Amino acid sequence: MHSPLRTVIIGYGLVGRVFHAPLIRHTQGMTLTGVVSSRADDVHAELPDVEVYPTAEQAFKDPEVDLIVIATPNDTHTGFAIAALEAGKHVVVDKPVALDGEELERIIACARHHDRVFSVFQNRRWDADFLTLKALLDADRLGSVTRCHMHFDRFRPEVRDRWRERPGPGSGAWYDLGAHLADQAVTLFGTPKAVYADLATLRPNGGAVDYFHVLLRYDDHRVVLSSHAMSAHDGLRYAVDGTRASYIKHGIDTQEQTLRDGGVPGQPGWGEDPTRGVLYQGDTGERESIDNALGDYRAYYDNIVAHLAGQAELAVTPEQAIDVMRVIDAAHESSATGREIVLD
Repeated sequence: MHSPLRTVIIGYGLVGRVFHAPLIRHTQGMTLTGVVSSRADDVHAELPDVEVYPTAEQAFKDPEVDLIVIATPNDTHTGFAIAALEAGKHVVVDKPVALDGEELERIIACARHHDRVFSVFQNRRWDADFLTLKALLDADRLGSVTRCHMHFDRFRPEVRDRWRERPGPGSGAWYDLGAHLADQAVTLFGTPKAVYADLATLRPNGGAVDYFHVLLRYDDHRVVLSSHAMSAHDGLRYAVDGTRASYIKHGIDTQEQTLRDGGVPGQPGWGEDPTRGVLYQGDTGERESIDNALGDYRAYYDNIVAHLAGQAELAVTPEQAIDVMRVIDAAHESSATGREIVLD
């Protein structure tokens, strides 16, 4: 393997251009050497120093490439991932990784057979507010959690003409935003005992899921994952109740908007969330404003570099991806059947 880690992104749409390319280019120990795209002029206008491969197969055959990052529509992930692994490349796939657990199992089996590293890009484990909530729970500031609401609401009343909002395999908010929330819930609390879900299309002329309310049942607490594309209120992010205190957080991590605005990872203010959460003490009612931790999506790729160098355990493992996909699959089944789905 080369040093720095020579990386190629498949796909240069929103995810590849706004998220992966800047993060890779600003992560020590990595270099973005190529992009697979049919729009070479568009890529070179922003990345004049990278090679543009017309097809993924050409990138897979390049012996100078170490890592393939797949940032294409969700229904193409499995085919690209398996082909890259069979070509001897390490692979990162953007969430939700696959359409279902069966596809995911095929990817994992291929990675193991070829002794390659496979991971899912779950960048929102490094949101400032999620890191803050995790630190509060690790320090037992809330006591034992009894209820947790995790929201990812937006106000986007107009249905845009893009694959994520059109009918089709892998489209819709549950695959998109739900994959983030499911991963955060499993990271904090483990795999739930059961899942009950309502997935719906509520916007006029909507073609894909734009609303979800998913209840995760654990032995001693409940977790609700929620999103709505027609929410114009103050943006509840987390509402967590414990035996000792409650934590309420509004607003969203700033890194995505910084990247969308053309910002650079690591620039002044990178990863800072100015909207503080509030901790409410149950016995006294005392309110405490909580400083946010510093978020940094580059930590995901820092871990990939360290893991491939034999210096760290993988942060986002295939086993964790299976747990998240079980929640995603169960929610689809629950919404379709109207019943709770018990996980083994």
